[in-house]
Amino acid sequence: MRVVVTAGGTGGHIYPALAIINKIKEKYPNSTFLYIGTHNRMEKDIIPKQGIPFKSIEIYGFNRKNPFKNVKTIRCFLKSLKDTKKYLKEFKPDIVIGVGGYVTGPVIYMAHRLGYKTLIHEQNSSPGKANRFLSRYADTIAVSFKSSIKYFPEYKTTFTGNPCGEEATQAKSVPIQEMGLKKEKKTVLFVMGSLGSSKINDFLVKTMSLFKNKEYQIVFVTGKNYEEEMRKYTFPPNVKVVSYMENMPGFMKNIDLIVSRAGASTLSEIIALQVPSILIPSPYVPDNHQYKNAMDLVSKKAAILLEEKDLKGDILLREIDALMNSPVTLTKMKEALESLQVKNSGAKILELIDSLARS
Repeated sequence: MRVVVTAGGTGGHIYPALAIINKIKEKYPNSTFLYIGTHNRMEKDIIPKQGIPFKSIEIYGFNRKNPFKNVKTIRCFLKSLKDTKKYLKEFKPDIVIGVGGYVTGPVIYMAHRLGYKTLIHEQNSSPGKANRFLSRYADTIAVSFKSSIKYFPEYKTTFTGNPCGEEATQAKSVPIQEMGLKKEKKTVLFVMGSLGSSKINDFLVKTMSLFKNKEYQIVFVTGKNYEEEMRKYTFPPNVKVVSYMENMPGFMKNIDLIVSRAGASTLSEIIALQVPSILIPSPYVPDNHQYKNAMDLVSKKAAILLEEKDLKGDILLREIDALMNSPVTLTKMKEALESLQVKNSGAKILELIDSLARS
């Protein structure tokens, strides 16, 4: 099978794309792939390291604050259509798969114009602008949340879940002792994405002293951007500070609670691994989609919501203490998460791909 995959900008788009690629490889080991991404975002570094052929296009999202910059955006979009057309005609794919980010716009649109079969996958509860636009051109649409089905034509939309959740269950378990932690103690993980969050980190640095002498231990993942800065601070003995964790899902298998943002891939891992959580959605994302993602869990009593604007004093400490001192609540949260699980999401997406490729 010859497959073009396009996704970009953030790990929330890139890692589901890689999960789909891995699923295709499992069934069709002789498949050939071409990944089309942006020239200046994360995918340009991540994808080539995976040994996947990579082509880039120069494209930008529309700038609402400075409309004059959109002149360049439109010019780049038109050029990206021309470049994409060339890449697709040279590669001759059986199917073209878009997994989110504005880079998918010209790729899926041009694939449709050229008559190639197309599939898009939406990770968030509230779809991004690119997928809303592309919904009229895609042959098939896969979604991670049932709540997002209403945004798309129902006849070609399927609830599949997020393939990152399935990959999380297959991740190799990382015992907490490997992090220099005590096996007999309960563990709380703080993580705000691979790059971290300056505002949340500032709050946590001021808050960490409150966790001294607690019966549980904390792993504080600061994000790669803040590794140097964190060396200036002293933390309590029960707080382990790291900038990055290679196998986060493997470590999540052995913790009791996670405090995190509400990105779609993170939530898919939380659901798949049944990890109780306190979610602090990023308010800086389009259409406030992380808040809407979080509410899908909160409405089922599968998570606790704390908004960033409410992070003051010891509010986080009180929420964590309340959960860690209530095994019954944690068990109920796990049961609620189990009810949200989508089994074999990667296989469901692969079924859609097979159906399109055969047609």
